[in-house]
Amino acid sequence: MDQKENKETLSAEEISARCRENLEKAIAAVKKALPGMTLLENEPMERHSSFKIGGPVRALAVPEDVSSLSRLCSILKDNHIAPMMLGNGTNVLFPDEGLPELFIVSTEKLQKLFLLPDGAIYAEAGVSLSKLASFAQQNGLAGLEFASGIPGTVGGGTIMNAGAYGGELKDVIESVVLLYAPDQRLYELSNEQCAFSYRTSLFKKMGGCLILSVVFRLAAGDGEAISAKMRELNERRRDKQPLDLPSAGSAFKRPEGHYAAALIDEAGLKGYTVGGAQVSEKHAGFVINIGGATSHDVYDLLMHVRNTVYREKGVQLEPEIILLPPEYRLEDHGPAVRGNFITFNGAPEDESGETDA
Repeated sequence: MDQKENKETLSAEEISARCRENLEKAIAAVKKALPGMTLLENEPMERHSSFKIGGPVRALAVPEDVSSLSRLCSILKDNHIAPMMLGNGTNVLFPDEGLPELFIVSTEKLQKLFLLPDGAIYAEAGVSLSKLASFAQQNGLAGLEFASGIPGTVGGGTIMNAGAYGGELKDVIESVVLLYAPDQRLYELSNEQCAFSYRTSLFKKMGGCLILSVVFRLAAGDGEAISAKMRELNERRRDKQPLDLPSAGSAFKRPEGHYAAALIDEAGLKGYTVGGAQVSEKHAGFVINIGGATSHDVYDLLMHVRNTVYREKGVQLEPEIILLPPEYRLEDHGPAVRGNFITFNGAPEDESGETDA
């Protein structure tokens, strides 16, 4: 039996064991090569998720800068491990069981933010969108007002083309620099090459793309007028959204020709509760953790909402939250994740491998 045939006949248990072995080797190599890097082992993800839900991942590394991130990713690739990039964890549901085969790389220390000589804004992946919007306002640049209340980061927001109140990041992004994990090369892509569309991008569809920095091109504006617009939008958020309780933002994408929140409300699901998870009574588009919610509570609630809306309205809702199942497994070319892991009539709707956090 040749090597290829042997590999193809490995059982799921053998593949998992090999992955765990590679992961332990990778962790040891990171400790040796990058002793000063923050490396948290068996780290509970409830500490890194806006939902305040999630069991431990095997390792979570926090590089100090882009250079150390690049070195880290090279070590991981040498050991056949593809990391998951994490920003603020504002649109992801981690499983209670944990993810023992997952290595997460946090962008929280990638915080460079400055004006380029031509007036564009350079921002690293870990910069929060609210900080970015404030920086633009302080420099009299308009176009990011919509982002001032979005809780995510530049990296995660770019991957999912974050937006609100009629604005999207695709409208103001000029270029993106990324590290492509499979070949460990840097690429700079123009806006057109990023293939942005509603809540997605080339980076989400491909996987293995680690956003390092983004250049934003904005229009000159009046600082006071920009500030007033930001205050107006943030007041609307506070009035209409349950910002006082843990959530992951909008639970479902906007279906074509409809609004998810309106469909959920019309189906009589406001306030519907499973365990510690609830459809917000303030905004039906949000699922909130009212106390002690588990990932299974949230999952079951989302599935009930999805099935009910389809049965009563004939519209199929697609999750906007990234749902990570317990059987998440890493592959050398990137994380294999069923991004929309919600069953409908007993079968998974979408088994594509994609993630963005």
